[in-house]
Amino acid sequence: MSRRSFEVTPELMLRAYRAGLFPMADTRDGDRLYWLDPELRGVLPLNSFHLSRRLLRTALSEVYEVASDADFEGVIAGCAASAPGRDDTWINADIERLFTRLHRMGHAHSVECRQDGRLVGGLYGVVIGGAFFGESMFSLAPNASKVALVHLVERLKRAGYLLLDTQYVNDHLLQFGVKEIARRDYLELLAKALNASPNPSTRFLTASDIRS
Repeated sequence: MSRRSFEVTPELMLRAYRAGLFPMADTRDGDRLYWLDPELRGVLPLNSFHLSRRLLRTALSEVYEVASDADFEGVIAGCAASAPGRDDTWINADIERLFTRLHRMGHAHSVECRQDGRLVGGLYGVVIGGAFFGESMFSLAPNASKVALVHLVERLKRAGYLLLDTQYVNDHLLQFGVKEIARRDYLELLAKALNASPNPSTRFLTASDIRS
């Protein structure tokens, strides 16, 4: 972990992701960003995604209206907000600003779940080549973030992505088959993914085609 001593730009962030690093703030109200390069990295193998029948039924039902990139700023704000059991987050104002700029550049995407028109869950991450770097997710309704993840994984698989980077491993992600691998192995996977070209006819995600 190294302290930021220069301006962080979207272009610098893309270079950092290509090198295996990612940024975090220490607190929601903190004014510093740090580059992280953990010795162990969480990845979710797309071809061995663990999906329970119950969650599959929920994802395919009309409990939630699922879309993508319809409210990126709303998703990142939801991820940054405090929640029961989580009084503080690592997403500060700089993180929100930088990722919103990456979104406008076409390098950051969100998946949203709505219920009765209200945003109740979702996730966001960065896309470079055939790699999706998952950043954060939130849920204000049962399984909303899980449903967003199911739709994300399906789209990534269909488009030919090679890497879904979760950065770390936690109990929430373990149920889906997330694995922890050494930095060296991660960098090998990353290099292959960065050189991949997902199917151009299967765009990352759009509000109109996510249910196709």
